[in-house]
Amino acid sequence: MDIERQREDKSRVDSTFGMGHIFKEVPDLIPAEIQRGLNTSIIGKTIEYYREVKSTNSVAASMADDVEDGTTIITEIQTRGRGRIGRTWVSPRGGIWLSIVLKPRMPAARAYRLTIAAGLAAAKTIRAYEIDAKIKWPNDIIIGNKKVCGILTETNAEAEQLKHAIVGIGVDANIDTRLFPEEIRDRSTSLQTELGESIDRVEFIKRLLTGFEYEYLRLYKQFPRILDEWRYLLATTGKRVQINNPLTTIYGKAVGVDREGALIIKCDDGFIERVVAGECIHASI
Repeated sequence: MDIERQREDKSRVDSTFGMGHIFKEVPDLIPAEIQRGLNTSIIGKTIEYYREVKSTNSVAASMADDVEDGTTIITEIQTRGRGRIGRTWVSPRGGIWLSIVLKPRMPAARAYRLTIAAGLAAAKTIRAYEIDAKIKWPNDIIIGNKKVCGILTETNAEAEQLKHAIVGIGVDANIDTRLFPEEIRDRSTSLQTELGESIDRVEFIKRLLTGFEYEYLRLYKQFPRILDEWRYLLATTGKRVQINNPLTTIYGKAVGVDREGALIIKCDDGFIERVVAGECIHASI
């Protein structure tokens, strides 16, 4: 970890002549600890750590042109974490808030595959803790009906080819959900709440980065297999749903997902709709 970066983040660091730097307040997510034993060749080989940022996706985007594929941004707190459709993602200390800079060789039209790969990796990582995590279309991980993880993919393209993509992953890890704002409290959960105890966040991140690299490297030749595994964990199929888009709202039953990850809905008026983006709400009836 860069000492100057640590100073920028206002951590408490003392310099003593002849003794180097002494950390009086050691952060939980030290990059060296995450990288120790991390079995990846791309993802997380470079980790930028911050005590607090507005958004890890914003930080990643600001440096994306100058860093290598797989560079990972991690913070303890996001003050303006972003979800889809411009929504705020509440990101207090104790969670896992990270973004990964990716430079895949793929058309911009296939960027959705990165979200699918990240969702599958996140769900598998949580399920390794014997938690029945499922995927809610298009990019949330839920336990029961409560959200525990969200994914936000943002892209930069040139001549219809991806220049870079930023995949942001936020996990409510060691968070007391009773402290969440009232408007999201009943719809959110955390790993700590589900397990009844806190998790080792460093170990979780190692598993997540390793799992995501596995899916990332499979994207080029094995996407149909990734999609099949993603479909298997998809909680949305078979549910009555409400899809909110800027111009319309669709009501119906989710009957499947096509080979590009689009949601197929049998609408209440009998028509079949193919939905590629939007807010998906699992209806209670």
